[in-house]
Amino acid sequence: MSTKQNGNDNKQEQELSLEEAFDRIEETIACLEEEDVTLEESFQAYQRGMELLKYCNGKIDKVEKQVLKINEDGGLDEF
Repeated sequence: MSTKQNGNDNKQEQELSLEEAFDRIEETIACLEEEDVTLEESFQAYQRGMELLKYCNGKIDKVEKQVLKINEDGGLDEF
C-alpha cells in the first residue's frame, strides 16, 4: 500500500466525482483485506476511507438539496 498518496487524497477529493470516490473506497477496502498489511497501513487506509465516506455523504446531500423544487407557495417539494 502506498502511503505517499495520503497527502494528496484530501486535495484530490475536492475534484472527484461520486463514482470515482466510490471506486477509491473499494480500493481502500481491498487494501484492508490484504493479509500482509501492517497495522499502521490499516489505520491510514481506514482514515482515508472515512474521509472518502464523508466526502460522498456531502456530495449526496448536495445533490439531494438540488433535487428539491419550489412549489406554488414558495415551499420546497421533492422533485
